[in-house]
Amino acid sequence: MTEHPLSDETRAKLKTVSTASIATALYKRGLRNQFIQGVVPVAPKDENMVGPAFTLRYIPAREDRNPITVFRNADHPQRVAIETCPAGHVLVMDGRKDARAATAGSILITRLALRGAAGVVTDAGMRDAEGIGRLDMPAYFARASAPTNLTLHEALDINVPISCGDAPVFPGDIMVGDKDGVMVIPAHLADEIAEECTGMESYEDFVLEQVQGGAAIIGLYPCTRDENRQKYQDWRARTGR
Repeated sequence: MTEHPLSDETRAKLKTVSTASIATALYKRGLRNQFIQGVVPVAPKDENMVGPAFTLRYIPAREDRNPITVFRNADHPQRVAIETCPAGHVLVMDGRKDARAATAGSILITRLALRGAAGVVTDAGMRDAEGIGRLDMPAYFARASAPTNLTLHEALDINVPISCGDAPVFPGDIMVGDKDGVMVIPAHLADEIAEECTGMESYEDFVLEQVQGGAAIIGLYPCTRDENRQKYQDWRARTGR
């Protein structure tokens, strides 16, 4: 799958950091297009979605290839993706940002969840969204859409590089989703991004506390004054952060 497997330690760290912090850390490394545009949680969850990407690519449907009878085919890529996405991974679907039709519905996504997937992301639609939202597994989509995928989409390739919401996603990339959306971390950067963002979150919690107490931003965020560095160190010692 990847030369850089996701460790339990890094997964745990990424469950505690925001997509905003990840976006900033990736920007420092010259990566500007790692946020999946146009997707939102089907239903907000209290815990981050974290897992390696397992991908499914759709192309525009052609009517002679996509009658309803294609679902009788045991090798239909949409069904195969549901049944082969490894536990702990995130199924990421390239629906070409076309939410006029679904890329999956509640029955398939329930099966995916019961197989142990860490989440699902599509830049197109999902049908039966209320049922998907009730699952413990995080799910992200563009919006609810009742028409079957066959109306506009043909599932074609499994676990190949795709575009999702204009972001490049390679199999094994680390997907992190929170209530804001979904970031894509190149697998080889996951450990260092997780470590850096854990520190960023700590400092931002300190900053927010200072701002709520009336502190000015200049010299505090970003920290450019020694007095604020010392205050932060004192805060860390006091809070254990």
